[in-house]
Amino acid sequence: MANKKILLMIAGQEFQPIEYGHTKKVLEDNDIEVVTGSNVSGQAYATDGSVVHVNMVIPEIDMDLFDGIFLIGGAGALKSLDNGDVYNLLRTAEHEDKPYGAICVSPRILARAGVLAGKRATGWDEDEKLASIFEEYDVDYIHEPVVVDGNVVTARGPKQAEEFGKAIVRIVK
Repeated sequence: MANKKILLMIAGQEFQPIEYGHTKKVLEDNDIEVVTGSNVSGQAYATDGSVVHVNMVIPEIDMDLFDGIFLIGGAGALKSLDNGDVYNLLRTAEHEDKPYGAICVSPRILARAGVLAGKRATGWDEDEKLASIFEEYDVDYIHEPVVVDGNVVTARGPKQAEEFGKAIVRIVK
């Protein structure tokens, strides 16, 4: 059986390095190939100043090449990934019944893309806006660190990055 290939999406600026690094490590430790996608080509810069190589820029991404797509959070996520191109990638994953999800602030992007409607999910809520955003998009807000609903995985933040990765592994394998 060929190895699974997962797309991790990060913002070109200010992505959350723990969420990205821990999730990626868990996936790779379970023989899942990780491809890093972003709104920028070349390199992306984390909130801590670390740099990550970007494999694919959003317009080049073909969901047929991947077994799932997951969005990493961080301050730059809403500025860089909350757009129609990313919504289309998520909708394609949903339509093709491929695993998808997000961690930290990024479940808000899934909600706006319409791929969380009628599903259970969680996410970062330190600004106390998540409940109203989820209500607007018909998402059942579950106050848990990591929530799996079918083939959708959402998580609160950096402390849940490893558990987020393990949940992805369980639904992808």
